Amino acid sequence: MSSPLIEEVPAEAGPGIGLGVRVRRFWLAACGTYLIWLLLVGTLAPDELLTGVPVALVTVLVSGPYLGLLDGVKLGPAFPWHAARFLGGFLVALVFANVDMARRVLSPALPIRPGIVEVRTGLRSPLGRLLLANAITLTPGTLSVDLHEDLLTVHWVDVPPGVDVAEATGLIAAGFERDLREMFL
Repeated sequence: MSSPLIEEVPAEAGPGIGLGVRVRRFWLAACGTYLIWLLLVGTLAPDELLTGVPVALVTVLVSGPYLGLLDGVKLGPAFPWHAARFLGGFLVALVFANVDMARRVLSPALPIRPGIVEVRTGLRSPLGRLLLANAITLTPGTLSVDLHEDLLTVHWVDVPPGVDVAEATGLIAAGFERDLREMFL
């Protein structure tokens, strides 16, 4: 099973991939999975801390063919800052979009002009593109329909008249993409 957003590492590429790259993928995935485990259990009890280690390791071993998705991550000291900024910006956009959609739904005239627009992204990382598409989809009033290379097709509830790709990109994705560009290739 393949998807344009999740690329499997070809079997013949396995031995050709450097050990350093495989180790980086493994530890990045293991640490991320362990962090997700801790967030889900919601406690730092010793039994949960110990149980999370084998769960994270087994999960990463099972998902091995998909770890190539993590190659575009730019890890560095500023990564947590950019991740927090992305999440903060997403939450602000989420609140404004919800208020806007509630206003539209409660208005007797129902002021909408639905349409499909194309958004061009400068992100090269499949994981970065996936996060951008999901951030757009999770924001009320927009829905990511398709992603092909650098072009994201989005259903938009209120398309301004005469909007073009560059303008749609600025209106829909620019805020999200700015922070994602700092975290991914």
